[in-house]
Amino acid sequence: QLQLVESGGGLVQPGGSLRLSCAASGFASAYALDDFTIGWFRQAPGKEREVVSSISSSGRLTNYADSVKGRFTISRDNTKNTAYLQMNSLKAEDTAVYYCAASFVAGWAGMTANGYDYWGQGTQVTVSS
Repeated sequence: QLQLVESGGGLVQPGGSLRLSCAASGFASAYALDDFTIGWFRQAPGKEREVVSSISSSGRLTNYADSVKGRFTISRDNTKNTAYLQMNSLKAEDTAVYYCAASFVAGWAGMTANGYDYWGQGTQVTVSS
């Protein structure tokens, strides 16, 4: 089964930056990360999981939640089987566990959790003074 491992979370002050990474492994023999759409999601205590951003398998299509537009940037390096979420100008309301997810759909950057098949374990992001 495809495995996704997030890293890069931690404690940061308001206005600071973090870069999250999502490393993929365990592909079936014929596949690699460039066969998968990647999404980033987050879940804060007491709230439902929400989509943050997504990127198509080629990296050409990206989508962002309104709450993070202009502050977050999603990217991927398919040669390293890794996707990233660069988070700038962080706010307290960005505090959450962040998850990456993968979907075997070409030419798509979906913004609904039901479209994703594989999920990482999550990494905690805390924005506080």
